[in-house]
Parts: sequence; structure tokens; C-alpha cells
Amino acid sequence: MGRFFCKLCIISRKWYNGYNHLNTHHMQNFDYQTPTRLIFGEGVVQKLPKVMSAFGKKILLTYGGGSIKKIPALRNQSLSLYDYVHTLLKDFEIIELSGIQPNPKYDPSVLEGVRLCKEHKIDVILSVGGGSVLDCSKAIAAGACYEGDPWDLISYKVKAQAALPIVDIITLAATGSEYDCGGVISRTETNDKIGYMDRHLFPAVSFLDPTYTFSVSKKQTAAGIADAMNHTIEQYFAEDTTLLNDGFCESMLRSLMENGRKCLANPEDYQARAEMMLACTYGCNGILALGNSESGWPCHGIEHALSAYYDITHGEGLAIITPRWMKHILNEHTLSRFVKYGINVFGIDPSLTPWEIANKAIEATYAFFESIGIPMHLREVGIDESRLDEMAHHIAVNEGLENAYAPLTEQDIKEILVDSL
Repeated sequence: MGRFFCKLCIISRKWYNGYNHLNTHHMQNFDYQTPTRLIFGEGVVQKLPKVMSAFGKKILLTYGGGSIKKIPALRNQSLSLYDYVHTLLKDFEIIELSGIQPNPKYDPSVLEGVRLCKEHKIDVILSVGGGSVLDCSKAIAAGACYEGDPWDLISYKVKAQAALPIVDIITLAATGSEYDCGGVISRTETNDKIGYMDRHLFPAVSFLDPTYTFSVSKKQTAAGIADAMNHTIEQYFAEDTTLLNDGFCESMLRSLMENGRKCLANPEDYQARAEMMLACTYGCNGILALGNSESGWPCHGIEHALSAYYDITHGEGLAIITPRWMKHILNEHTLSRFVKYGINVFGIDPSLTPWEIANKAIEATYAFFESIGIPMHLREVGIDESRLDEMAHHIAVNEGLENAYAPLTEQDIKEILVDSL
């Protein structure tokens, strides 16, 4: 998500083989609430009728390209998740909005969803699919309770006063949208991709069944790993951090790499899929960074332009940008972060010099993404140099990266993009 929300700080001492850095700051204030109920595990969707009954009888069912009509609802059974949802909710009135795309579009999906909610007086939205479907559903939920142009809300021109309740069934581990109050919406005609956040947009209930991710392709599994890793990295690389949050982030990254590899090797490894799914859920709701200073989420800020202009896979764009951003910001000021990252995430030899550790950490980040099959150059995903200046300017104007952990000017952004080609 773009303009982000977690702030943290610390009084802590960091030791790396005699090389230490003393922070003398104090932990940042925060105001935090996560009202979402998580229902996790195999077969939990059977609780859906009871959960939905608390919100009313008229449901807007949102989904994407139709994969939910192929995913088995229960292991070793032929009934699809789509058919099972309809069976479970036979006593409810269901209106459908299908065809929601990756990088969900304001027009037609958000506008059509808002229209359906108002026309049918929808009580609750049921999002079944990945993070893109849920992100779109959040914008619809707010727009359905607003009389003006829903873009007013997404662009922060107007603050939402209410939103329809949202329940989701997640079928792709990646974005963490099931446990946060934000979503990313693209407006094609203006090349805008905005991270829209509002406290009204936390899902009321999220169903997380790891078996629904068994059939996710290797490409999308890898992109999900990269997305969740970058969510963690964006919160780890901050000016002031806590030992507690550093530990959360470091274990998250190790878990995502280890279990991600297992998921790619054996897509039906339940334990690996389950741990990866929960790690993705934790990645983006702020819990990893409570009390830290703001990072600015620079890699997301840059990638949002890439996928707004070229509609590439978000996780792949992040994987391409992240090690180039790391290389660009490595300096005397940021060195200690990279040293800690290298030692505690990748197990790099702490007896090496700090600069050796930092550079090896960046190389290891690149190598991991490459090892799971992600294309690591912009040209490989259809992006050449023709619009780099335009994108760099768009990012500099719209993403506020001059306030990031390592401030980025338009020239800095352009250099990162060029290095990513």
C-alpha cells in the first residue's frame, strides 16, 4: 500500500560482532485497532451462514476471473467453492459482481459494484478471491454509503463516514488485505494507482483456508511471496525501530522464504501453505511496525506507477525494484540496518566488515527472488525506457517519497528505474 500508516521508534542497542549502533530516540506514539475476526484453518468456510446472518440477507458476492468455480470447497470433494458458497447461503439473496481484475480498476469494477449495492440495497459484501477482489470490495463498500463520486473517497478528497460490512474468503496468500483497512485501486485513464485506507474498511470477518491456495500457479505463488516480503521490508527499513518489531520482521522474512520454497516444490504442502498464508495476513496491517517511525513505503510508491502504467503483476514489480532500491540507498546512514538485516535474515557471517555484510544482504535478496522464478528486469515484464521520465515524475509528485526512510528525489527514482531495466 502506498502512503502508509505504521510509525515506530526505540531506545535500543544493536550489536553485530562488536559493531554497534545506539539509538537514543523514544518509541513513537500510536493509535491502533484491528477489529477483523480471523477464522483460520481447513474447512472453516462451513461457518459462513452463521457469520453472514449477523449482517443481513442481501449479499453482493464479488470475485475475479472465475477460479473460485474450479477450487474445491473441501478437500477430496468435487463441489467448487463458488457452488458451495451458494449452497451454504441458499437462504440469502445473492447479487454477483464478477470479473474483478488484478490491479482492480475503478472503472468498471468499483463503479459497477457501487451501483449494484445501491440498486439492490445490499446489506453486506462477500469477497471471494485474492487481495485484488477484496481491495475492490473495500472501495465499493465505502462508495455504496456515499452519494457523490466514489473517487472522492479513494483520492482522499472526502473522508468516508460509513461503509458496508465486508466478509472475505481468501484464495491467494499475498496482499494481507484480509487483515487491514486499505486497498489499492487503479484509474486507467489517469495512470493513478492509489492506496486507499480508512478505518471503516477493515473486513468484519476473514476466512482463511490454506487448501484454497493449493491450486495457485507458481507464478502467482512467487509473486505473493515477494509481495508479503516487501510489505515486511518496507516496515523494517525505518529510521527508528524496536527490538520486538525487528524480531517480528526478521522471522516473517525467514518464514516466507523457507515456506515459500516449500509451496513451490509441493503446492499441496498444507503446513507450508498455512504458514505462508498467515505470514501474508500479518504483513500489511501495521502490527509489525507499531511504535516505529514511518518508512514511507518507497518500493510500493515506485511499483504503483509501474503497474498503473503497464498493468504488471504487483509482486513481480516489487521484487524487481526492491534490491535496486536497497543498492541505491545504501550509505553510512543506512548501513546498520542492512547489517542487521543481512545477519539476522540471511545468516551472513558477522565477522565480515559492515559494508561486505550489507552488500551480500542485497545480493541475497536479489538471488532469492530470482531463485523462485521471478523475472528480475523491467524489460522482461514489458517495460522499456520510453516512459521512465514520465513515471519518475509521476512518482515524485504523487507518492511523497521525499519523506521516506531514505528520501528519494525524482532523479533518485529515475536512477532506480534505469538500474531495474
